Parts: sequence; C-alpha cells; structure tokens
Amino acid sequence: MHRNVRVRFWLESTLGGISATLFLLTLVWPDWIELTLKINPDQGSGSAELAIAAALAIAAICNAFLARTEWRRALPV
Repeated sequence: MHRNVRVRFWLESTLGGISATLFLLTLVWPDWIELTLKINPDQGSGSAELAIAAALAIAAICNAFLARTEWRRALPV
C-alpha cells in the first residue's frame, strides 16, 4: 500500500528523529553540548544539559505526533 504524503510528513519525521537522537546522546554523554559549542552555561552543574534533554524529548514527541497525524491524513492510493 502506498500513501501520498506531503513533504510536511517527511520534515516532521526527520526533525523528530534528529530530536530523539540528540535526546539520547544528551542522556548518554551530556558533555557533548559543552564540547561542541565551547560554552559552559551552568558551570558544570548539569542543569543546562537536563533542560536541553527535556526540550529535545518534547520536540521529538511533538514531531512524532504531527507526523502520525499527517500519515493518517494521507489516503492510500
């Protein structure tokens, strides 16, 4: 079965996957943010990493829901 999905579905799916990957990376290796951006906003306490991980998790869930809605909207051809 093939569905005609819009570009919006692929965009939401891709952003959701990237958000989920970065969320898991942040949980496993929280220092990647400081090493990549070369800044230390929380002076080593880890609160910034926790806030970023929470935001990434929310973004992944929202994008997954939006992609699912877009997938269900598309009619099978």
